[in-house]
Amino acid sequence: MPALRVEHLAKTFALKKPLFGSVAPGVRAVRPMSFQVESGETLGVVGESGCGKSTLARMLVGLLEPTEGTIEIEGKALDNADPAEFGKLIQYVFQDPQSSLNPRKTIRQVIEAPLKRLHGMAKPERDARIAEIFASVNLREEFLDRYPHEFSGGQAQRIGIARALAANPRIIILDEPVSALDVSIQAQVLNLLADLKLKFGLTYLFITHDLAVVEAVSERVVVLYFGAVVEIGKAETIFASPRHPYTKLLADSAPVVGRPLTAPEQKGSELPDPLNPPPGCAFAGRCPRATDLCRTQEPELKPMGEDQLAACHHPLDD
Repeated sequence: MPALRVEHLAKTFALKKPLFGSVAPGVRAVRPMSFQVESGETLGVVGESGCGKSTLARMLVGLLEPTEGTIEIEGKALDNADPAEFGKLIQYVFQDPQSSLNPRKTIRQVIEAPLKRLHGMAKPERDARIAEIFASVNLREEFLDRYPHEFSGGQAQRIGIARALAANPRIIILDEPVSALDVSIQAQVLNLLADLKLKFGLTYLFITHDLAVVEAVSERVVVLYFGAVVEIGKAETIFASPRHPYTKLLADSAPVVGRPLTAPEQKGSELPDPLNPPPGCAFAGRCPRATDLCRTQEPELKPMGEDQLAACHHPLDD
């Protein structure tokens, strides 16, 4: 049984009703998508800004209600009727560690919140659990009575991870967890996340724009474009042998030591207008392989080689 399964999950944000006319347009931030994450796996989610990564993450943890589709954790369908059920199974680590912590509360109060509200622990149990969590993230207990502004970015991110662990979840959503940190601190946090995954038997969704990081930490990768899944594959092969032209564009755009920076081949550089989405493949306007078929018919996500799926009428190496 997979740890997480989403079926036809989608989100449309309604806009204000126009002054004249009865239909208010909407923005489809996430188009119907289906995938699953196996227990103990790290699934990377990559794509440009505006592709729907964070909207997807917020739906998975119950911060946004899906417009359609279902979310299942270990075979159990979840909805927003009981937010505590979400919190016990899946937690979120935010991109900006400082702003995600309440500046008016001590670290002890921050960590205690899920222990009180989700698990109803008494104070002796809470103190023991907090000591265990802080030891796991390599922080001293004396930090518990300090406030968020007293910590560096790396320490604050460790506290954010500790807060997520306090709920004893099965799955953790990591939304750009190291992008705001110095490179040397990034490595420490990534190593910590790897150790915690093994120690607590966790499953991760790792959302990032850094291809080197996602390739290093993930077993499989999901590539998003304009709110839709365009490719899924193993981390070690999806960027080395991409089937979708957009995945190749991402791989070619990533800086590599010793390789001169050159603009990859594409027709344009802008995402389509979300208020007026194009027919057919959303990437057709930027794709050098696009044909009339691409501009009129939306491609389906289908198997292309071993353990690889892509939504493309004219896949690479076809």
